[in-house]
Amino acid sequence: MKFGVVIYPGSNCDQDCVHVLRNVFKQDVRELWHKERDLDGCDCIVLPGGFSYGDYLRTGAIARFSPIMEAVTNYAKKGGLVLGICNGFQILCEAGLLPGALIRNRSLRFICKPVHVKVENRETAFTRFEKEILNIPIAHGEGNYFIHEDGLKRLREKDRIVFRYCGPDGDITDQANPNGALFNIAGIVNEDGNVLGMMPHPERCSEQEIGGTDGRNIFESILNTLNG
Repeated sequence: MKFGVVIYPGSNCDQDCVHVLRNVFKQDVRELWHKERDLDGCDCIVLPGGFSYGDYLRTGAIARFSPIMEAVTNYAKKGGLVLGICNGFQILCEAGLLPGALIRNRSLRFICKPVHVKVENRETAFTRFEKEILNIPIAHGEGNYFIHEDGLKRLREKDRIVFRYCGPDGDITDQANPNGALFNIAGIVNEDGNVLGMMPHPERCSEQEIGGTDGRNIFESILNTLNG
């Protein structure tokens, strides 16, 4: 399989994703510069974390207009798999591929620490695994997911909420919510289920040597889906 990792000015987690896909999972990886317009036949596109264009306007707002995003949007609309991590999630929302917005953490501080998330929907291409509670790091200043009440209702009705922040035992509480995200939302999919945006970083916990392997579940699910 061939994965494409999009790189913007300011991306800082792109090589983490490249490393995990290429060296841990032994997949073909194409590094896609933001000015490119060709996805080079990739089977899955990853929008990594970082600070695209320095977040100078609003997180993801400038990156959304990069030439590569026209190709990513067309690819997603045709059913191609797209994974947006952290800043990638923000870009997907700005591009209209996912609803809602990511705003400042309620603490108004950057947060970098491991958190627990509960898998709410196992029927997506990204969550076909047994484990229910994942321990995955976050690293963001604007991870507070917000959507209006009607939008949240539609997300819940269509089972589009994939991950929610929780305690180690799976209890979903305000104390377990690191950034104030509405309904403890940590990740959602689009209506067709082929585009996932998530704030936690699975690429940062895919090797035991760096502290854990819960993130492997997501990449393995993608590979299993692509391999049929």
